[in-house]
Amino acid sequence: MFLALSVNGFWVHNLSPFLGPHWGNIGIRYYGLTYVLGFLAAGWLLQRYARAGRSLLPAEKVPDLIIANVAGVMLGGRIGSFVLYHPEQLIHDPLSFFRVWEGGMASHGGFVGVTLALWWFSRAEKIPFLHLGDLITSAAPAGLFFVRIANFINGELWGKPTRVPWAVIFPKSAPPDTPVHLILPRHPSQLYEAGLEGLVLFALMQWRFWRTDIVRTRPGRLSGEFLVAYAILRMIGEVFREPDDDVTLILGLSRGTFYSIFVVIAGLALILSARRANPAATSTGAGSSN
Repeated sequence: MFLALSVNGFWVHNLSPFLGPHWGNIGIRYYGLTYVLGFLAAGWLLQRYARAGRSLLPAEKVPDLIIANVAGVMLGGRIGSFVLYHPEQLIHDPLSFFRVWEGGMASHGGFVGVTLALWWFSRAEKIPFLHLGDLITSAAPAGLFFVRIANFINGELWGKPTRVPWAVIFPKSAPPDTPVHLILPRHPSQLYEAGLEGLVLFALMQWRFWRTDIVRTRPGRLSGEFLVAYAILRMIGEVFREPDDDVTLILGLSRGTFYSIFVVIAGLALILSARRANPAATSTGAGSSN
């Protein structure tokens, strides 16, 4: 049950990670539910693109693409979490990879997983890879928004200590049994990231998708813009986010910021390599395929 607790004027985070009743680790978790919402939102947008005649992906193929992306996100995100952030844990406790209820997903790893899933789907369905990438990246921020909200509900990935009026006391940020009044209030950085990586990026991608013709005339450019914008917004969020205690900095940067540098490079490469396509060859229409 939710109780509005406050200490020294700061709200004490006490949200349950479960929706409704649960038995130990068994129950409906908000974290899993947000992934479902993200994929449903992406499916709805892809269907809308097809009906509007702005997609080479037929409406009836949308569920297949979503399933492929589910596999890419889950495997890529899970593997990336261990390889990029906790490689020693995978060596010393390999079974922890399967304990998904303990959390552990990396957005950078998820990007790699989705890229591989799109490559496979592109070859299987004979739909241009870059076009599929543009479709998916235009919808991806919806999922990023929901997942960041789940991070906040879980009371994880909290921000750095602060005294701003909207600061939150996260009990998990201190050693067990620490009196609440001794726990430092922190930035709710999860909500900052939900706004930046989710709402701001979603608005930008949708504006570029609907108000320009780059998906048809310059395949790959929208994907590049997504990667650059995501990385920059992620770096801004990292300014307020507390690095994990067991994760070392790289060149004085948090790992999230360091890995985002390579995302910027990949995005710029896509933007620079995007060529003006032949409009006749890439004419989109609902139900069409290539």
